[in-house]
Amino acid sequence: MKETAGPASRATPARATSRRPDGRTARGERTRKAIVEALLALLAEGDQRAAPERIVERAGVSLRTLWTNFKDLEHLYAEANTALMQRQDEAHRPIPPEAPLAERVNAYGAQRARLLEIVAPAARASQLRIPYSPQLRRNQQAHIVRMRSELNTVFAGELDAAGAEREQLMRALLHATSWPVWSVLRYDLGLDVPASAKVITNTVGALLSGPPA
Repeated sequence: MKETAGPASRATPARATSRRPDGRTARGERTRKAIVEALLALLAEGDQRAAPERIVERAGVSLRTLWTNFKDLEHLYAEANTALMQRQDEAHRPIPPEAPLAERVNAYGAQRARLLEIVAPAARASQLRIPYSPQLRRNQQAHIVRMRSELNTVFAGELDAAGAEREQLMRALLHATSWPVWSVLRYDLGLDVPASAKVITNTVGALLSGPPA
């Protein structure tokens, strides 16, 4: 009995010890999330530079905590983009590829408007830094990969029907539904979201009405 009791009596402290790192991990994740949310909130409020001092002030942490959790701003930008893509996932609505073309075009235009508005503040701010930030360029490419994937799913039949011009049609669709085009519509032309979405919908519909010339 003593031999049985010995290991059993030592097991409880061992389990307690194993729980402590989990608590630290959870606190660390909450801190990282608070920092990311602070950055995104500042961008949404129009602070396109969102200096580290402003980020930590909003997050309620110190600069030391910022740099302990993120090696540099590039790592922060990567995690912020992950958070934005998660928000897009939550707002995304599958579009049945077997639906009539007009229905798919309308749904896709509305969806692009919804997803682009989610990233708009961060995308506007990134234009200031993207020439100097490899991570922001990677973020940009990640969104393009997503766009291409959805276009391939929703408009597979029309893209395949374009034959040798398939990639040219894909490029035109990527351009027409991209952030730079949305930025022109929303901020240069001053259109609201429904009007901007209508332009994208009309452009996509025109592109898919037949193979590009």
